[in-house]
Amino acid sequence: MNVSRKSFLKTVTAGFGAAALCEFATPALALAQEKSRLPAKSTRIRDVEIFPFNLGMKEVIKIAIGTDVAADNVLVRLRTEDGVIGYGEASPYSPVTGETQQTDVAMGKSMVPILKGKDAFSIARIVSEMESFAPGNGSIKAALETALWDICGKIAGQPICNLVGSYRDSFETDMTVGIDTPQVMAEKAREVVRLGYTTIKVKVGDNPPLDIERIRAVRAAIGPDIKFRIDANQGWSPSQAVHVLRAVADQQLQMCEQPVIYWDWPGLRFVRENVGTPIIVDESVHVAHDAIVGIRENAMDAINIKLMKCGGILQAIRIAQVADAANLKCMLGCMDETRVGLTAAAHVIASQKNIEFADLDAFVFHDVDPVIGGMEVRNGMIYMPKGPGLGLDLDPAFVAKLHAA
Repeated sequence: MNVSRKSFLKTVTAGFGAAALCEFATPALALAQEKSRLPAKSTRIRDVEIFPFNLGMKEVIKIAIGTDVAADNVLVRLRTEDGVIGYGEASPYSPVTGETQQTDVAMGKSMVPILKGKDAFSIARIVSEMESFAPGNGSIKAALETALWDICGKIAGQPICNLVGSYRDSFETDMTVGIDTPQVMAEKAREVVRLGYTTIKVKVGDNPPLDIERIRAVRAAIGPDIKFRIDANQGWSPSQAVHVLRAVADQQLQMCEQPVIYWDWPGLRFVRENVGTPIIVDESVHVAHDAIVGIRENAMDAINIKLMKCGGILQAIRIAQVADAANLKCMLGCMDETRVGLTAAAHVIASQKNIEFADLDAFVFHDVDPVIGGMEVRNGMIYMPKGPGLGLDLDPAFVAKLHAA
């Protein structure tokens, strides 16, 4: 049964929010925990290792709020008393989450006592304790939680998506084109199409008149049949957003992402009410409570969820379920993750019906791919791994070069 946003909001009490949602756990995870005890196994975390690492980029990616020149990430490796290993990845991005590689390492080390000696299957409780210890700090919490899910899946012999509600085993992702001249962006868009992608995401937001030229140039380059998304990364004022989107109303835009500053809910509502292009929010929604605010403000058509913003798989699912109750669709996006973090995000997409859009292309821009297995991308389609847990391993040569913090 469908419910309107107004009806949905009537069911949301003032006390409902991220804290209340921390009690969420999946029946499949509980069943897997029971199976893990037959025969008896130790599922307690013995070791927590944190490895900062840096990857170069094949090309500089400019967006309205910054320029990506490298991926300065953090790898987490957990090990149970029986030697089962779980991996997770943090990809901090300070303009959005306020984190850096250095702060993630420090916070991760501070959270070691929350995990060490705990049952890996007590994910909901561990997530709740991490939330209480450090509100925010989403990327390092996502890394630690992902490693727990990886362990649980390996012990249960199931992919993570099977533990949280398997719905699909493949889906489409877009490919991103960064800010540049209209001519350069058009040529890059042509190359994306040549690679087999049928959805393109184009960054705009630094110059409204030039943004109009960029959008028109890209559409002319890719033709009418390619799905075309734009992302202003908070770069416009509400009036600028309306002006640009009205000027390109004939360009068949699938959606416009985060046209105005993240805190301006009235501005987002103003844009949404004055243009025909669907508005999807990104930086405005970090956790489930933010989603409730956006629904109450009637300011969005969809939500871009990122593990690095929200703090992990459980929080991502909570946002998706809040959105679904209000008849909103979701996207799962990324920062600068390798296929460790991206595969974790893919498991969430595979588990939730209303996550219909994906933007999991970060690894394409790295000069090294250290992952063995994991999600695969062919002609713009992502295919889920069949192995247990995340369904991946790391190149031993890559791991050998890492130094624990």
